[in-house]
Amino acid sequence: MSVIDTVPSPVRLSAVAAPGQPEPTPALEKLYRGFEEELLVPLWTEIGGLMPLAPNSKASPHLWRWDRLLELADEAGRIVPVGRGGERRAIALANPSLGGRPYATPTLWAAIQYLMPGEDAPEHRHTQHAFRFVVEGEGVWTVVNGDEVRMSRGDFLPQGGWNWHAHHNAASKPMAWIDGLDIPFAYYTESQFFEFGRDELSQAERVAPEFSRSERLWGHPGLRPVSQLESTPSSPLLAYRWVDTDRALTEQLALEDEGHAATLSPGHAAVRYTNPTNGRDVLPTIRTEMHRVRGGASTLARREVGSSVFQVFDGEGCVTVGERSWQVRRGDMFVVPSWVSFQARADAGRASLDLFRFSDTPIFEALHQQRSEIIQQA
Repeated sequence: MSVIDTVPSPVRLSAVAAPGQPEPTPALEKLYRGFEEELLVPLWTEIGGLMPLAPNSKASPHLWRWDRLLELADEAGRIVPVGRGGERRAIALANPSLGGRPYATPTLWAAIQYLMPGEDAPEHRHTQHAFRFVVEGEGVWTVVNGDEVRMSRGDFLPQGGWNWHAHHNAASKPMAWIDGLDIPFAYYTESQFFEFGRDELSQAERVAPEFSRSERLWGHPGLRPVSQLESTPSSPLLAYRWVDTDRALTEQLALEDEGHAATLSPGHAAVRYTNPTNGRDVLPTIRTEMHRVRGGASTLARREVGSSVFQVFDGEGCVTVGERSWQVRRGDMFVVPSWVSFQARADAGRASLDLFRFSDTPIFEALHQQRSEIIQQA
């Protein structure tokens, strides 16, 4: 007898009297025992869960307060060393409905990373795609394949998979930022690889230039180096600066004031970070955007296939995710699960509510499974 024949079957089937199910009989029970022995599951007992009428996400809407995240990250900075073993002082958001796994949604990882003054996060690389977004502070540099990239408030820094990267804090204060990765998706698809790099950066990689090599080559709007005409899966531009993002959002609202069609809806401006080699998303599995809602204005209520994580970059307002509503302020982070409605409203007493958003939309677009709809208000 083989080893596999002695393994207890995890399949458990019960004959039940229910619509769409066969009538419970001794013969049906016997058939189900045979299915269990041979590790078989009939579709008629599972179709409601496998093929629902609409997506029913395992994730829940949830809000994390930035003040509390910073407090705990600062405490970890004093207690937990950064380096090999711990590798990164990154503290992941765990959606309350995902069994304690470090997943913000079934496909997206979101974490606060914290680096103390003078500390280095050692070099490594992984196949998971990643980014960093800075809601406050400056003084940390990320080094990608030897290219030193400054990190400051409002900057968005994409990190395509399988590129060497390390971080160092050259400032006199701690610095925190958020990491976004497709770790849950890579884990579920069993496609992940990881490799350790050098333990220390060279002195030549600590020169702190104003602009990284990637910015000097790619950071010119509408201009592409003729020496680099091939499309790349991830953006070669390693830093999208806040000054450019802010200007783009400001001009959209100004054009709206002048009577031109430039916004998603009245008072709602938005931009998407794109790969300059092909105009697509900066990362193959992650879409990133910045939204600005004018004070007193609201976004349209909408829902879509795929999940999102938001961070409030600035301002205050109210966000509604499904049946949940929260008053939010700078740094707060929240999750919008797949096919759950979302709407944001900026407080009337504020200039605007700025929201950074990342989602798994490129995955579903590639699979031709993406769908979205505007929800008409009663």
